[in-house]
Amino acid sequence: MEEQKTCSNHPVRTSREAPMALPDRCYTHPSFFEKTPLPGKRPVQLPAMGWNSWNAFGSGNTEALTKAMADKIVSLGLDTLGYRYVVLDDGCYCPTRVNGRLASNPDKFPGGFQALGEYIHAKGLLFGMYNDIGTATCAGDQVGICGSEDLDAQSYIQWGVDFLKVDNCYYPWDNASFSQASNAQYSFAPNIRAITLKGPNGYRETFNSAMEGTLTGRGGFRNIPGDYITSIGTIDGTNIDADPNGSHASELVFHITVPEGGDYTMVVSYATGEEVGVGRWLQVAVGEAGVETRFFDGLLPATPGSRDFVDSQEIHVTLVKGFNLVRLLNHRRQENVHMSYGAFLNALNQADPENHILLSLCEWGKTQPQQWGWKMAASWRILNDITFMVGADGNPGRADWASNNTASITSQYNKAVVMDEYAGLHRGWNDPDMMVIGMDGINETMAKTHMSLWCMMNAPLMLGMDLRRVEKGDAIYKVIANQDVIALNQDPLGVAAKRIWCSLTVFAPDTSYITNNRRVDILAKPLADGDVALCFVNLDDKPANGPFAVSAGLIETYIGAKMPPDKSFLRANHSHYAVQDLWTKKTWQVFDGVFTLDEIDPWDSVTLRVRPILT
Repeated sequence: MEEQKTCSNHPVRTSREAPMALPDRCYTHPSFFEKTPLPGKRPVQLPAMGWNSWNAFGSGNTEALTKAMADKIVSLGLDTLGYRYVVLDDGCYCPTRVNGRLASNPDKFPGGFQALGEYIHAKGLLFGMYNDIGTATCAGDQVGICGSEDLDAQSYIQWGVDFLKVDNCYYPWDNASFSQASNAQYSFAPNIRAITLKGPNGYRETFNSAMEGTLTGRGGFRNIPGDYITSIGTIDGTNIDADPNGSHASELVFHITVPEGGDYTMVVSYATGEEVGVGRWLQVAVGEAGVETRFFDGLLPATPGSRDFVDSQEIHVTLVKGFNLVRLLNHRRQENVHMSYGAFLNALNQADPENHILLSLCEWGKTQPQQWGWKMAASWRILNDITFMVGADGNPGRADWASNNTASITSQYNKAVVMDEYAGLHRGWNDPDMMVIGMDGINETMAKTHMSLWCMMNAPLMLGMDLRRVEKGDAIYKVIANQDVIALNQDPLGVAAKRIWCSLTVFAPDTSYITNNRRVDILAKPLADGDVALCFVNLDDKPANGPFAVSAGLIETYIGAKMPPDKSFLRANHSHYAVQDLWTKKTWQVFDGVFTLDEIDPWDSVTLRVRPILT
């Protein structure tokens, strides 16, 4: 088996019968950490701005409501501020396919999607839609794209779609939220007790997993009393407990020295299950990840139980004389999802090589899409929904500032703020979900901070409210239409903010994942003209008393390398700094290079634009 070094075969349709063989190394885990996207990925734009139907109407969206939202975007002048995408979320399709094709729900969208797209385009806006890489959408309509990518791509091209949000419910090859729990058989390797190698000249040696193997990444562990290794695979990132940084994929690695190079056989002592942590799918690779050769990638026969160990069939591997790195793993949780999204990209490109559709992955952070989403998409969701209490026609729905799960502003922010290095114009954008401004439970202060944080972090700005509740000049309008804050999100440098100070840690504030909201954060964002945006945010529901301060030197330490060429924030070539509060519009000057705030109200933030003044 020879290693494939180039991208060659690109699927345009996935199987509903079994996980597909990976067509080439472009779809394997090692490729996630390289610099080459999948062929045909659209050039990255600045974060998308627009409106999405889900938070406002859930599955109750209609053609009439969508037209009303498009009309309102224009009448409010939001389109001139950059809000141009009008996105139909779940609940819009006919519940089953019609002659194998997607079709609009005749009661909700009697005019059809193409005519609706033409209505939206006629207003100078862009048309977005939704589907799912699984067999059904999250609302349960049996129209998921799995196995129909090519047909669905043709439909979206025909309807003039500009943006596609693609969800991850009912995905058949993972135990996703609404899929069968037994699908864990594809997501995790079996429990491994030992491997036995046989080779030239009677070579034979057994290596005990718990004693002689090494675990890498997160998730895998030795059982108690420690006679085998379990939970080899990729842990679920769809919760607030999972730190988004680092490797979430565990491997069992053996460092093996053999007397001769050549062909060897490996027998694995294993036991299977169909539950979180114990599956049936095993991958065997030799060599470091970047140059590995895989010799096995498939299901092992089921055993009676997860502690009933048997010997596998012989797996043929090639080893070199001397040291070898032999790795047992299961990256299929990431690779399968990655390939399904990639197949849809390829189907769109086959349907129309000149299409300009932006792909927005709604994978919820389950398989760490920040590692691989950049290969085909403009953005990727980092967590589950920001609210589960969506609205309906006449009902605004409800959202929370904080919660013990993913459904809140701060849950999303706490993850996204330490993920800035995954984003950028060379990759795409972390997506902490649609904004919940205008929903019950979110007051004006929370809304202002919500807007500031999403803009600082270069999140897509998708309004999620019933826009009929907004009038030009009212409190909600002033938040969503703050041009100075929007300018941070749409700054052409395209660099997401970095947290450079946190009241709960003095070490690595930019990468320390913190869920305790009893704190103050300070974010810094470099801008194309050499300015820097600073955001002081109090995540607590109580006032925060400072002083809270960052120096120009600290700012330069964290984001100096991301500044535009020939721009420096230190005082070597300027005399002082001009500062503007982007919400109050107050201005002042700073001469000592220290930017200080004495106190911050509950849930509040202060967002500043700081400009070095040349000497």
